[in-house]
Amino acid sequence: MKRTNLLGLDLQGLEAFFVELDEKAFRARQLLQWIHQYRVVDFAEMTNLSKTLRQKLLDTAEVSPPEVQHEYISKDGTRKWIIKLSCGNSIETVFIPEDGRGTLCVSSQVGCALACTFCSTAQQGFNRNLTASEIIGQVWLANEALGKDPKGNRVVTNVVMMGMGEPLANYKNVIAAMKLMRDDLAYGISWRRVTLSTSGMVPMIDKLREDCHVSLAVSLHAANDKLRSEIIPLNDKYPIKELLAACKRYVDGHQRRHITIEYVLLDGINDSAQDAKDLVRILKGLPSKINLIPFNPFPGTDYRCSSRNVIMRFKQQLIDAGLVATIRKTRGDDIVAACGQLAGEVQDKTRRTQRLKQQEEVA
Repeated sequence: MKRTNLLGLDLQGLEAFFVELDEKAFRARQLLQWIHQYRVVDFAEMTNLSKTLRQKLLDTAEVSPPEVQHEYISKDGTRKWIIKLSCGNSIETVFIPEDGRGTLCVSSQVGCALACTFCSTAQQGFNRNLTASEIIGQVWLANEALGKDPKGNRVVTNVVMMGMGEPLANYKNVIAAMKLMRDDLAYGISWRRVTLSTSGMVPMIDKLREDCHVSLAVSLHAANDKLRSEIIPLNDKYPIKELLAACKRYVDGHQRRHITIEYVLLDGINDSAQDAKDLVRILKGLPSKINLIPFNPFPGTDYRCSSRNVIMRFKQQLIDAGLVATIRKTRGDDIVAACGQLAGEVQDKTRRTQRLKQQEEVA
């Protein structure tokens, strides 16, 4: 009999599991703490559970975190873990230390099917969705590896769903994992410190608003549909007007909510004064802040990063128009862990990588 991996079950899922075992539902609360707060994976060590229950768990379940294949540590303190999956693929998880906080960048899929042209992950093709246990397992592993600071506080304070994959394309498993991130019996991270980044799956943004209260970041990267469709093909299905309308619905009625607009600056593509002017125009009325991202090159790309002067000019133009704009620091460059660079090892079930290679050979 295949054992159930309890690592990815949120409180509701664990309660249902215990009911199926003919046990009291409150046992789920105890198990959540053992697994996620104390990081105990051996049922025999869960001493406030009866011996009978522990044996029952041994017979039917397991707590199985993902396996770390490699760890890389950057000169700036950034860490990248290569996590080997049972299917033979690998994903990447990145921890970024900063003054007063530590941010974990978590993957949600093996590869990505959206084919965004500026992103290394998208060039690998797509294999499958991660399970909830594989998603929250990245948080579990980071907490196990990093522990607590000298004051006894967790080193991982923020989680961003900005790693490999489109989180909203793996909705059910991502939601289960984010509920665990927020649960006080698990990781107890505030909704402000859990951020989901999407390329713009409009119906799922509306669903997220109802199902799980977290911060939302949107990969915009262009202020007109023609250019954005070239960079993010999903824009053909959900154009900018529809996407920004969904963003407004997401913050509607929540005074403390805003949308983070992610905008990667590509030399000569989307970094002109007119691009900045258009961005100001389309964001009018949306509570937002713009995170400007210097492009991080990867093998095979034709894009180049905008110059420092252009980036500063673009930022100042936004600020002069009354918007909040920041420039994301490039971290982990020496271990290929910067934004847009995560690749992992993906057996492309879409065969997109093979088709692109054939097209290049013909050209």
